[in-house]
Amino acid sequence: MKTVLKITMIILFSATVLYACNKETPKNPEPVVVQKPQPTASSAKYVKGSHIPTETVCMVNNAYMGKKQIEVPHNGKMYYGCCEMCVKRIPSDKTAREAIDPYSGKTVDKADAYIVMISDEGEVAYFENEENYNKFLTQNS
Repeated sequence: MKTVLKITMIILFSATVLYACNKETPKNPEPVVVQKPQPTASSAKYVKGSHIPTETVCMVNNAYMGKKQIEVPHNGKMYYGCCEMCVKRIPSDKTAREAIDPYSGKTVDKADAYIVMISDEGEVAYFENEENYNKFLTQNS
């Protein structure tokens, strides 16, 4: 059952990432060189369960990206996106700026959240604070 749930989550996460970053196509497309991301020394230290620096998360895709993302200031807070589509979406889409704390069920502002990597693929969850994350771990261990 856990394997089916894990595979389902991976598929949903992948579909979300592909949809979010490929929603708009440029009017004058230019050739793009695709490079496979290479792990860096700083990204290698984060694994499932790690607290992740806010600036390394694409808040539209809810994913740890391994490097600092594009800053998107909005209402006095700093959000982060991985591409121009994300940068445009954050100010206009409240769901890109808010998440539900998995422990408390409360709405959390992503700019203020305690962010934790919850999968080996880089998916993240947003907690109100570190205490809620620790309670979540205790409850789900």
